[in-house]
Amino acid sequence: MSLQIGELVSPLKRVRGRVFHGWWMAGLGALVMALGTVPFFQALPVWSPVLRGQFGWTPGQMSWAFAVTRIEGGIFGPLEGILIERLGSRRMVFIGMTILGGGFLLLSQIRELWQLYASFFIISLGAALGTWLPMMTALNSWFVRQKSRAMALAMEGFAVGGITLVPIIAWAVGGIGTEDNPARFGWRAVVMGIGVTIILLAFPISRLVRNRPEDLGQRPDGDTAPQASATAGRPGALQFSTEERGLTWREAIRTRIFWLMSVGHACSSIVIVTIMVHLGFLLDDRGFSLQTIGLVVSTYTAVNAVFILVGGYMGDRMPIRLAVFGFSALQSVAVVVLVFAHSLPMVFLFAAILGIGFGGRTPLTTAMRGIYFGSKSFASITGISMVPMNVLLFSAPLFAGYMRDITGDYDIPFLTVAIVSLFGSCLFLLLGQPRPLSPAPGGTSPSRAAQPSKS
Repeated sequence: MSLQIGELVSPLKRVRGRVFHGWWMAGLGALVMALGTVPFFQALPVWSPVLRGQFGWTPGQMSWAFAVTRIEGGIFGPLEGILIERLGSRRMVFIGMTILGGGFLLLSQIRELWQLYASFFIISLGAALGTWLPMMTALNSWFVRQKSRAMALAMEGFAVGGITLVPIIAWAVGGIGTEDNPARFGWRAVVMGIGVTIILLAFPISRLVRNRPEDLGQRPDGDTAPQASATAGRPGALQFSTEERGLTWREAIRTRIFWLMSVGHACSSIVIVTIMVHLGFLLDDRGFSLQTIGLVVSTYTAVNAVFILVGGYMGDRMPIRLAVFGFSALQSVAVVVLVFAHSLPMVFLFAAILGIGFGGRTPLTTAMRGIYFGSKSFASITGISMVPMNVLLFSAPLFAGYMRDITGDYDIPFLTVAIVSLFGSCLFLLLGQPRPLSPAPGGTSPSRAAQPSKS
């Protein structure tokens, strides 16, 4: 009876009459995601046709701009995770957002193609150091039983920011192929304004970040005393106390689960990166306006905003591997619809399906590392898993751009992406049920801690 009553209590758990500070941290994470990722990643379908119209670069040439961001991730991904564990999320948010803002300032002044590559590299480095990974690392420490929901709330910033900021950016730029429009601001002024805003907000936002609940005298999930998870026995749930538990990155990479998870995540992620890089080009090729492109992005991010929360809830209530498989497979369906979408209704159908799949998958592929490997080395494990992931994230947009340049359309590369994504979705089914992780002197044997149960 007590468990049934407890399950009805709002996840915004109160501590001594106040909302648990971890939920404020999740809200802060949403703000960081909105400022640090939306103007670049979510707005790529707007920037791509604008820059092509301004400079005449081909999709294949511009695909390399995004490719260098994946080179950055492959080279610096492990280092980024280690830095976050050494310096803490708070410092890294300030450092990363400052670099990010500087990258936008450089982007506003580009004249040559190599300058586009350099500015994208700096922007990507700043985003990696100061946005998603440090905030997810902090939330992984603040939550155990409601990890998926907390991370989903933070990722709402990515979705809500896409709904609101991308159409504003498209409107403010003014149009494709125009550097200055008397009724608007032009792309250079918009990019510079984004950079200045991020730099000015970097310090005050970073001061609000708290690395761990112990920094405020609290415990994960708002518990008042060390205790095991009340969700023990629930499918997919683990039993944790408030101690840091789990595998080190050296132990994690020796497990089959690490590689299944990394490759599956990589295969399912190529959908969204390929869409971000090439959706603007594709819709521009098919005669849609810049404002329509902005509305399509807003549509899939609006649906995404709803299903991020749905995915987070499902990840805490059912075996996470099943949930992430279902949502990832939907992404493949969305890409197939886009290939045949030559009318406005079909384009918006694609946007709706993509929003469901991408929204539901996003918090789960992040939270599952904490669920399977614990909180002990979350940042470094996640950073190292970015290395194999970035191989595919590097290749997919380049392949799509190359095929577009030589065939004149996106049919072959997008159908290929859909097949690879479906393959990656199936890998999640092989993860098995996670087992409880417990600290042990001299480390926990990965062969026991991270292997799936036989049930």
